[in-house]
Amino acid sequence: MYDIAIIGAGPSGASAALFSAKAGKKTLLLDSDQSITKKAWIENHYGVMEITGPDLVDIGKKQAEKFGAELVQGKAASIQKTDQGFRIETDNGEFEAKHVVFATGLFVDLAEKAGVKTKPGTEPRIKTVLDADQNGKTNVDGIWAAGTCAGVSVHTIITAGDGAKVAINIISELNGERYVDHDVLK
Repeated sequence: MYDIAIIGAGPSGASAALFSAKAGKKTLLLDSDQSITKKAWIENHYGVMEITGPDLVDIGKKQAEKFGAELVQGKAASIQKTDQGFRIETDNGEFEAKHVVFATGLFVDLAEKAGVKTKPGTEPRIKTVLDADQNGKTNVDGIWAAGTCAGVSVHTIITAGDGAKVAINIISELNGERYVDHDVLK
């Protein structure tokens, strides 16, 4: 069983996976290869002069894997609540996790089927988002939302930061105390 399963491997999902894996949590990153970032040219991401969306997504997934996240190619088809968390059925097998993070960008239908409430989106062309609080929690205990699907601006720097924030909140909950990840120069 995974501590955290993240559905969506764009900037928000990969960032959440990076933080949770680096914190020593058993992390699953499900990638359906549908990130809208794969179509982007990016020159407004702090610390990066310019980068293609596909390169940014690939680097993010590699960073998460570097710290131990398991990257699985597959599209999640259903999520069921279990006694210990959730069972996620994909077109590439079944997985179990204590917590699930939706980082599905424009797609909220799977979360809706799992009982997550939605609300109208405020970004242009984003009609519906998941109703998550400021920490990323949804109305379903153990299901979280990060990035565009949670109503956060579609800009990669913002969605990546939101994914990190949600992961830190889950790690803190799992640890029973506030978690901080702060490396220093060696």
